[in-house]
Amino acid sequence: MGKPYIVIIAGGRGERFWPQSRAARPKHLLPVVGTKPLLRQTLDRVKPLVPTRNIFVITSAVQEEAVREVCRGIPKENIVAEPVGRDTAAAVGLAAALVRARDPEGVFAVLPADHVIHADDKYRVDLSAAFEAAAAEPVMVTIGIVPTEPATGFGYIQRADAWRRFGRRPFHRVRRFVEKPALAVAKRYLASGDYYWNAGMFVWSVPVVERAFAAHAPELDAALKPIREVLAKKQPLLPVLKRVYPKLPKISVDYALLEKSDNVVVVPAGFDWDDVGAWPAVARHHKPDTAGNVTRGRALVEQGSDNIVFSEGSHLVAVVGADNLIVVHTPDATLVCPKERAQEIKALLKRVEAAKDGKRYL
Repeated sequence: MGKPYIVIIAGGRGERFWPQSRAARPKHLLPVVGTKPLLRQTLDRVKPLVPTRNIFVITSAVQEEAVREVCRGIPKENIVAEPVGRDTAAAVGLAAALVRARDPEGVFAVLPADHVIHADDKYRVDLSAAFEAAAAEPVMVTIGIVPTEPATGFGYIQRADAWRRFGRRPFHRVRRFVEKPALAVAKRYLASGDYYWNAGMFVWSVPVVERAFAAHAPELDAALKPIREVLAKKQPLLPVLKRVYPKLPKISVDYALLEKSDNVVVVPAGFDWDDVGAWPAVARHHKPDTAGNVTRGRALVEQGSDNIVFSEGSHLVAVVGADNLIVVHTPDATLVCPKERAQEIKALLKRVEAAKDGKRYL
């Protein structure tokens, strides 16, 4: 079996973290939690598992310069920018082509760039076990997060019967993938003990994922062929990406491959995990004051509780007599929002974009 590789997908826009997160500097390029950008934390987490030359980062053209800055130490040819976003199926197809050019039998992990994990050692144990499983059998491996609440913002994975053990970790066959459920349904999932959150972490070999593309996404597979060909011939990649990518279907790898495949297995995560999907999640990772306020930068709260107040630079932000607010100040934009309405930030950005000079704030 081939060598292990890691591919980090770092192209999201992180709209729910506006105004700190922008198209050219989204969530994974920010120290939302901790002192380093989330992408750098992800790289540091996986580096003990594979040689640096076996780590790829797939990003977007608008983020490429900033990503290269954060990814110092990664070979420059291992950082590849998609000219336009086409969701995760296209990114996985590109990843498979990149790994295939190095090792046609290679086993590679596809990982998000912007999740928060503190138990790095436990994470590496699970990821190593996933590599073992994908190298030993023709399976598609996913790491499932053990749910702690009936969350409605995540997709779920339902496990079936026990399969095998690798690295002392138990694997189950996957019965099905379920999209974001209603609250009552999520409560049933949590009570059953048979469901995991889908964190978008996958491990498979090049031959296995190529067969899945051919069987379940033949149009996308055919469209990716020119990319595989130029990589095999060691020809310049960028011109073919610019020609091919705009024509690719926009579809997630879950819809395109995983939900249609019968060789998917899941290992329950033994590590902590948070996708920090919106500003309220940040509070879970910062020590609050006695009133529950979380502040960063030059920020003060007087006679208020459970606020999140972030300020960039030397600008002082003061909140008086208010509770449960998100206040984020950047040099060119300021957000004030009730915590329970944080999900509406995406809708706000549509109005910002429609404004005469709105794009400068995105």
